[in-house]
Amino acid sequence: MKELRIRVLAGVFVVAGILSWAGARLWNSVGTLPSVPVAAPIVLALIAVVLAATALSLRARLKAQRERQPDAKGVDPLMAARAVVFGQASALVAALVAGMYGGAGVFLLESLDIPARRDQAIYAGFSVLAGIGVIAAAIFLERVCKLPEDDEGNGTGTAPAA
Repeated sequence: MKELRIRVLAGVFVVAGILSWAGARLWNSVGTLPSVPVAAPIVLALIAVVLAATALSLRARLKAQRERQPDAKGVDPLMAARAVVFGQASALVAALVAGMYGGAGVFLLESLDIPARRDQAIYAGFSVLAGIGVIAAAIFLERVCKLPEDDEGNGTGTAPAA
């Protein structure tokens, strides 16, 4: 598997943000702007917690396995690979969603004097922060499951730890 690239995630975030900002301007000129759901930052934060908990669990199990502790529970390579794929997919979706809410939030900054729009801007801001949390947790999970560099091979990919 290939590693997540920060440039790709940042690019997805920026493009989604610009398109969302432009879409919000267009939508506002036609009618009312759709609201940012209150649940958006909550769901993103829960995904970040699940990814971080998975990474911490795998890291502890791998450490116990390396130290050859007698009660060490092994890590199934297929389960580690699935965790990494889940993390990578979550990071890409979080970059897209955070960019969308970021663009809408930037548009909403123009009308903070309206209480409903101010609340929507706050929800959008928290959604961006939670999306960044998902990305950070996914990168941490990927680093935990990365195999040590192979001296004989090129060692450019990420694979589950055994």
